[in-house]
Amino acid sequence: MREDFDKVWKMMLAGEVYDALHPELIARLEATRGVIRRFNDLPPSDVEGQKEILRSLLGKCGERFHFNQPFRCDYGCNIHIGEDFFANFNLTILDEAEVRIGDHAFIGPNVSIYTACHPLDAAERNQGVEWAEPVTIGDNVWIGGGVTIVPGVTIGNTVVIGAGSVVTRDVPSNVVVGGNPARIIKEL
Repeated sequence: MREDFDKVWKMMLAGEVYDALHPELIARLEATRGVIRRFNDLPPSDVEGQKEILRSLLGKCGERFHFNQPFRCDYGCNIHIGEDFFANFNLTILDEAEVRIGDHAFIGPNVSIYTACHPLDAAERNQGVEWAEPVTIGDNVWIGGGVTIVPGVTIGNTVVIGAGSVVTRDVPSNVVVGGNPARIIKEL
């Protein structure tokens, strides 16, 4: 079973089609929910306790970071954040693929970052067929409240994403984007 799981995990991270209903994937999702519950249940004043939990959960994090509670993710270990990271309330990251966020990221409330992809065909979807595409976010990015970032998107450095935007394609560096789908509003 272990060898089978290692293969499924590698397929997931490689962006290949995999069985999202694999029992060990489900067990890992449940274990992560337990860790996230402990994080979210800590008193807001226990910042060091919160950081200790997140350091054990995330794939990589800088020394200076802060997540306002609540926070949600699928695995955590596929999330890599840089220095001076700030996430406001209700950040959700579905990290079936890697999510890499650079230094000096500022994330508003109710932001969702997705890597999981599902087939259009209902029969395939119902069987747990899935694949994942990574999300990369550069340095000095400000993501406004209520933004959704879909699988496979790369966001450059020094970008502002307007509140409520849905980012469906790559964003170059030094721009402001907004809307649904997000488009370039101006250069910085």
